[in-house]
Amino acid sequence: MTALTQYDRLEATGLWRPTPEDQRREVIVSVGDATLTISDLNDRPLAHWSLAAVERMNPGQEPAIYHPDGDPSETLELPLEEADMVAAIERLRQAIDRARPRPGRLRLVMITGMVATLVLLLVFWLPGAMLNHTVRVVPDIQRKAIGQALLGRIERVSGQACASADSTPILQTLAERTNAHRLEVLSNGISQSLYLPGGLIILNRALIEDHEDPAVAAGVILAEQARADLRDPLAELLSYGGPLATFRMLTTGQVSQAMMDHYVEQVLKAPRPAVTDQDMLARFAQSAIPSTPYAYATDVTGETVLGLIEADPMSGRIVEPVLSDRDWVLLQNICGG
Repeated sequence: MTALTQYDRLEATGLWRPTPEDQRREVIVSVGDATLTISDLNDRPLAHWSLAAVERMNPGQEPAIYHPDGDPSETLELPLEEADMVAAIERLRQAIDRARPRPGRLRLVMITGMVATLVLLLVFWLPGAMLNHTVRVVPDIQRKAIGQALLGRIERVSGQACASADSTPILQTLAERTNAHRLEVLSNGISQSLYLPGGLIILNRALIEDHEDPAVAAGVILAEQARADLRDPLAELLSYGGPLATFRMLTTGQVSQAMMDHYVEQVLKAPRPAVTDQDMLARFAQSAIPSTPYAYATDVTGETVLGLIEADPMSGRIVEPVLSDRDWVLLQNICGG
C-alpha cells in the first residue's frame, strides 16, 4: 500500500474476539498490501480483514478498537503501546476514504452541470431556435397581415401611401418587372426603402420623382430583396421584441402594437444593411435590368460602386426598359407631383 511504504514490516500485538460470546485472545496483527492479518502467537492466521473495510468502533478514544465493516461483533483491540500500528491503520483508513467515490458529490456535480447546461441552452440556444422555428411556421397570409399592420403604423407618421387611378397599375407593373410581391410609395417618413413581412416593399417618393430612369427604383427594390434573403423581415421584427415577443407570436400569432411601434421607430432611423456587388449584379442579370443607373444614383462619383458600373450585366446589350417613358412619367405623379 502506498500509504504505508515507510514501513518495511509492521506488526503489533492486540486482543481479538471473533464474537461477543468468545473470550478475547492475544494475537499478532500485521498489515499487508491489501489485508490486515490476525494470527495467533504461533503465527497461524486466524482472520483476514480487507484494509478497505476496517472500521474504528471508538474514534478518538483509547485503546483503539476496530471491526470489519458491517460486522461490529468481531473486534480487535490495540493497546496504547501499539501507537505505530494505530497510526498506520488510521493513515490507511484516511487514504482509502479519500479514494472512495462520493456518490453525493458526483450527483451534485452532475446536477450542477445539467443546470449550467440548461441555463446556457435557455440563454444562448433557445431564443435563436425559437425565433427560427417561429419564422418557419408563420404562414404567408399572417406575414402579409403583419406587413400591412406595420405599414399602418408607419402611415401614422408619413401619411397615407400614395395612390392614383393612373399610376397605381403602373406601380404594379414595376413590381412584376422586379419580381416583387407588392410596392407602396410614401411621401415621407422613410429615408429610402424598407422591406416588410409578407413581401411588402415601401419606397420614398424621391426614388421615383427625382430620377429619370426607372432602373434606379428597380435597383432599390432588388437591393431590398437581397436584404430580405439575408435576413427574414419577420425575424428582424421579432428580434426587436426579444424572446417574449417571439413566444407570443408562436403561441398566439399576434404581435403587439407597442412592439411594432418600437420596431418602426428604430428601423426607420437605422441605415439599411449593405449588399454585396456580387449579389446585386446577379439580381440585375436575372431581371435583365442595367445596374449602372442604380450605381450612379447611389454614388454620383461612381467611386464606391465601381463594381456595379464596370460589371453591368446589361452593358452593350439591348434590353427592354423597366417602364415605358409614358408610364414612368405617370408613376412620377403618384403622390400628386
